[in-house]
Amino acid sequence: MTPEDNDSDNDTGLLAPGWAGTPAAAATSDAAYLRALLDAEAALTRAQAALGLVPKEAGAAVTAAADPARFDLRSLAERARDGGNPVIPLVADLTKAAGEVYGPHVHRGATSQDIMDTATMLVAVRTLDLVRADLGRTERALAGLAAAHRDTPMPGRTLTQHAVPTTFGLKAAGWRSLVLDARDRLTRVRDALPAQLGGAGGTLAAFGVYGAEDAGALTAAYAREVGLAAPSLPWHTLRTPVADLAGCLAFTAGALGKLAVDVLTLSRTEIGEVSEGSGGGSSAMPHKANPVAATLLAATARRAPQLAATLYGCLAAEDERPAGAWHAEWEPLRDLLRLVGGAAERAAALAGGLRVHPGAMDANLGRTRGLIVSERLSAELARLLGRARAKELLTELARRAHAEDRPLRELLREQRELAGCDLDEQTDPARYTGFAGSLTDRALERP
Repeated sequence: MTPEDNDSDNDTGLLAPGWAGTPAAAATSDAAYLRALLDAEAALTRAQAALGLVPKEAGAAVTAAADPARFDLRSLAERARDGGNPVIPLVADLTKAAGEVYGPHVHRGATSQDIMDTATMLVAVRTLDLVRADLGRTERALAGLAAAHRDTPMPGRTLTQHAVPTTFGLKAAGWRSLVLDARDRLTRVRDALPAQLGGAGGTLAAFGVYGAEDAGALTAAYAREVGLAAPSLPWHTLRTPVADLAGCLAFTAGALGKLAVDVLTLSRTEIGEVSEGSGGGSSAMPHKANPVAATLLAATARRAPQLAATLYGCLAAEDERPAGAWHAEWEPLRDLLRLVGGAAERAAALAGGLRVHPGAMDANLGRTRGLIVSERLSAELARLLGRARAKELLTELARRAHAEDRPLRELLREQRELAGCDLDEQTDPARYTGFAGSLTDRALERP
């Protein structure tokens, strides 16, 4: 037995743990594309039957013949090399399957790109529906975290260093906001994804020969049958739908990547403010519980922009149908759908199982010996001592806090000029989180 004999699809995702075994993997498999191609062909015959351009029975006959179980994926893939796309051998096989009477009504008036583009949009719609469901699970989990930790203080970090205190609730609310942004973009794009119907050169000329009198009616009927939006024009070389998909998928990968990189940072051993609900193991170090979900999300966020760039490059498609630009879209678009589909499922699990460690957050707030509230002290002491003296004093006390390993609050209490000041209030990081609570509340009002 050869390695190729182990799997008929030969697309198991061995090197793609980010999407292997996920619903998105099934929705974008070769079998799923075959299903979509057959759906596109059958819908075309039904649309023409609905307009009286072919016998009514032809639509039912071709739909019945378009059973994926009757087609050999490997054979289609190998024969696709001759014509450069899988539609050509598929049409031959579907015509034969439909029989002598109804076979001539298969693919009538269409070109290969009509079917391939329509099938690609079907695969995209079906995958995006999975992604949106997982994004919904993710945002609900993050909303719960934001509400539960509305007032849980933690260090805010800028340029990798402690800056001012913030709250974990506000951080989780920010993650949720990005997820909702991704959801909204995916929804707008998904609902606008169109069928493709233009014929050989984008004029629908052959359909006229077969009796069509209204291009708009034909296109609308086809779009209804296949379950996609009706385009205003054939878009063989007007690749807005693919570019829009590229953009929203890359954005979604990046939005989930933000969640991932924050979790990776906060779950470092020396920080320990969060941890994944069930980390992965190490082949060499038994003590480790690696943040695998966040790692795979971060990997997706790094791959997605380059895949999207390829799809944006395909906008420069020459003539009425292109040589190469269209063909270059297929694999990167499928990779993007798979990656984002897998990432969305991982993100939902990550957010739903994320463990928050307020004790570690509180301990980390003290790592700078109180200097994390220096911004507040600068403002408060400036009113009492003047800006110049306040800056001079805080600069000196910050130096001493480090050099003497003493809390800033203790050093402030030794200053005679600060006698009577409420230093407990002014040096407590938990009391300097600004409007984090109300910002979190406002963010959670977004549906």
